[in-house]
Amino acid sequence: MTNNILRNFRVVLWVLVAVVAIGATALFVFRPPQRPLGVTGQEFALASTKGGEFTQASLAGTPSLVFFGYTHCPEVCPTTLAETTAWRNQLGLSEEDLRIIFVTVDPERDTAEMVKTYVEGFDPSVIGLVGTPDETEKAKAAFGVFSEKAGDVASDYYTVNHTALTFLIDDDGSFEGTIAYEEASDTALAKIERLVRG
Repeated sequence: MTNNILRNFRVVLWVLVAVVAIGATALFVFRPPQRPLGVTGQEFALASTKGGEFTQASLAGTPSLVFFGYTHCPEVCPTTLAETTAWRNQLGLSEEDLRIIFVTVDPERDTAEMVKTYVEGFDPSVIGLVGTPDETEKAKAAFGVFSEKAGDVASDYYTVNHTALTFLIDDDGSFEGTIAYEEASDTALAKIERLVRG
């Protein structure tokens, strides 16, 4: 008697497992999982130089090139901003077609006004994002970005080592790939064109 009950219990259990498996498969096929906003899907909120707050939800709507840097950056940041704005112009794209977004990793020195002046020196349409140290850490985590102070960290003349990738974000706010620092222009242009034209 006990063996029959145990056997029946096992049969019911396996039937339930099969039903759950079939249901999960159907859900995946007919309603595939949504890709996260940004790279990791982690929430963040930063002040925008265009006014208001910029969050992970703000990534959706227009394809974007997102770069993390700082205004005192000697080489990587100005080069990247110059290249991204030049690539957009080369492809005949407007800010409505492709946004360029610069996120500071140096919240201790970079004020919103400094970042605004800095990015708009490359192109008036570039969006600068600024936050407190804690807000900046959340934004970095949302993109898997690393940064740390280097040099004379006790003074105001330190440098910041940071991830030097440009992130390609689709118009649905999802991660599409990266452009490496000093990547060949023709490769970068092809990636941007794919991002914008689909």
